[in-house]
Amino acid sequence: MSTEVHPTLEAALRTTPLVDHHVHGALRGATDRAGFELMLTESDWPAPPGTTHLDSQLGFAIRRWCAPLLGLEPHASAESYLAARDALGPSEVTRRLLTASGIGDYLVETGHKGEAILGVAEMAEVSGQAAHEVVRLESVLEDVARGGATATELPGRFRAVLAERTAAAVGVKSIIAYRHGFDFDPDRPTDDETVRAAGAWLRNAEATGTYRVSDPVLLRFALWTGVDRGLPIQLHAGYGDADVELHRCDPLLLTRFIKNVQPHGVDLLLLHCYPYQRGAGYLAQIFPHVYFDVGLGVNYTGARSDALIAESLELAPFSKVLFSSDAWGPPELHYLGALLWRRGMRRALGRWVDDGDWHPDEAARVVRLTGRDNARRVYGLTEAR
Repeated sequence: MSTEVHPTLEAALRTTPLVDHHVHGALRGATDRAGFELMLTESDWPAPPGTTHLDSQLGFAIRRWCAPLLGLEPHASAESYLAARDALGPSEVTRRLLTASGIGDYLVETGHKGEAILGVAEMAEVSGQAAHEVVRLESVLEDVARGGATATELPGRFRAVLAERTAAAVGVKSIIAYRHGFDFDPDRPTDDETVRAAGAWLRNAEATGTYRVSDPVLLRFALWTGVDRGLPIQLHAGYGDADVELHRCDPLLLTRFIKNVQPHGVDLLLLHCYPYQRGAGYLAQIFPHVYFDVGLGVNYTGARSDALIAESLELAPFSKVLFSSDAWGPPELHYLGALLWRRGMRRALGRWVDDGDWHPDEAARVVRLTGRDNARRVYGLTEAR
């Protein structure tokens, strides 16, 4: 295939302001090399002695694509890149990378280490674009417990607080895949079951000072309360950090829960999905309320992300596929998520246009659908400015 693509497709890729439908804030302050490297892996562990996490698809992509925005040549050394980063300072690095990303809306999930990253309003300010909140269900439940709710009070208090916290939100998110796995009982727990589970949880929390919720009954309660709230529900699936047991994060394990949710008219958005993206595509084809992305996998597969992006377009209707970066911390992840997605779409769709399988106008329309319009429809966002 030639390196050039049809002008109609190229125009769509260059001018469509993307909706990053699942993202976290950029890093608030400076970090040293060790801290930076740990934000470039889903592992909890530093690289083995004598090695570096920058020797990875993501590390190479940063030095290739982000270096020019910091005033360096492509493929700058790790030492030169980190020195330029330090010289510019975190605020300027974040400003350069976010404003260059071509992202028009950030749907910011605020539940993970929020003190270390920019909040919703700060993301809007530094990027000059719109930002909207997605609320993590488990974080709200933990906050309610810390606030002194008894086991008997917890179901009602959680429902009330969730309604307050999501009054201006565009969606909610569950990390039941992290805390338990998708092999959970798909039925709604009763309040009696929830109160019993809450009693054990709160007694343990009082003894240990730790309010991390992992009881499957409480996780199901939070998830079903999210269904009742009526907002789109994001569900982490597949690849993630060392907390997950990956074989239990296959979205196909959600099939019965998906069927149970369908009568409620609530959309479910499967996030990341790697290496289960083909199963996610199947679910998105079969069920009218299921959507998916391959967000986290795009950055971490770097030069191989083209294949992952193409696979996301195999089975599901193009109205069911969304863009996300799942960036957290280094703004390189926000910028690269958009750049690599556009490059993967350019290569996949460009080849199909060159081969005569697709009309260039249809290819451009799919870029707009998956990059922007599907998210605007699902989350009820206003029209682009």
